[in-house]
Amino acid sequence: MAAKFKGVYAAAGVGIDVANKIKENIAKQVSSTLCSSVLNFGSFGSIFKFEGYNEPVLVSSVDGVGTKLKIASLLNKHDTVGMDIVNHCVNDILCCGARPLFFLDYIAMEKLVPEQIEAMVAGMVKACKEVGCSLIGGETAEMPGIYCSGNYDLVGFIVGVVEKGEIIDGSPIVAGDVILGLPSSGLHTNGYSLVRHIFRVEEDSTCLYRFYPELGKTLGEELLQVHRCYYQELKTVLPLIKGLAHITGGGFIGNIPRVLPRSLAAHLYKGSWDVPPIFNIIQEKGNIDEAEMYRVFNMGIGMVIICSPQEANKLTGTLSETRVIGEIVKTQGKEGVTFD
Repeated sequence: MAAKFKGVYAAAGVGIDVANKIKENIAKQVSSTLCSSVLNFGSFGSIFKFEGYNEPVLVSSVDGVGTKLKIASLLNKHDTVGMDIVNHCVNDILCCGARPLFFLDYIAMEKLVPEQIEAMVAGMVKACKEVGCSLIGGETAEMPGIYCSGNYDLVGFIVGVVEKGEIIDGSPIVAGDVILGLPSSGLHTNGYSLVRHIFRVEEDSTCLYRFYPELGKTLGEELLQVHRCYYQELKTVLPLIKGLAHITGGGFIGNIPRVLPRSLAAHLYKGSWDVPPIFNIIQEKGNIDEAEMYRVFNMGIGMVIICSPQEANKLTGTLSETRVIGEIVKTQGKEGVTFD
């Protein structure tokens, strides 16, 4: 009866043996990220302990790579999106001042493809090791009828920790504070639905292989640039920072106000940073209004730092790529971000 059931389940589109083999291979990769705080791995739940904090506060986040996955599928390159999801989640909890502790993933597709999954996990393992984060669990789901052939989803879950007295929540921000920007590595993981529409990549994927001299690479290579992680460069200067905003979906307008006290707004100086060529290519190709570009994309700034004028010089001196891009101002209206 068991053997008969196994054959019926496989005929329905779910391969248990393949899934088990994938899990074995994943475990070999993941083991290199585990630290002494991981007490149990591979059971129904992973167990993690942490020490060395007086008033530890846990910080968590969950996100997905989004339709950037379509580009990865068309180019059959899946390791970079694994790095994307880890770096995105690390950046999110960094905005609260948190150190990453552990990460979990969820991968779902119509039919499990071992090479794709192992490439994604390899990317996640690399990114986790770079920030000292343990990849302690995950789920691979084979879901025929939900996902179409060639499509998959990749989601990440992260938990970090910060001392209660060291939480960065934006509450000390006042008018006159300085806004600094750290460059992005490209689109990161946002705006890909618009990009795919503009270039019609599903209709003719050859556009991804077009070389752009201003990029120094093909369009596909540019679109798969890894979402930059800011943890290593910022972790030692967090005490100097009043607020951090990860510039993801919604751009400056959708993200900076999330860390600002009421009655305050961010005034940004256009032209104070270099907008990477990819954004100009997208704008021209799609005939997109500039305001829409700043609402959808990060426009070359992946992380915004808010600090006092006194700390700004220290931060720009320590972080070589950082530059002043604006200031905090009082506002009576609803606008959280303005531009000059």
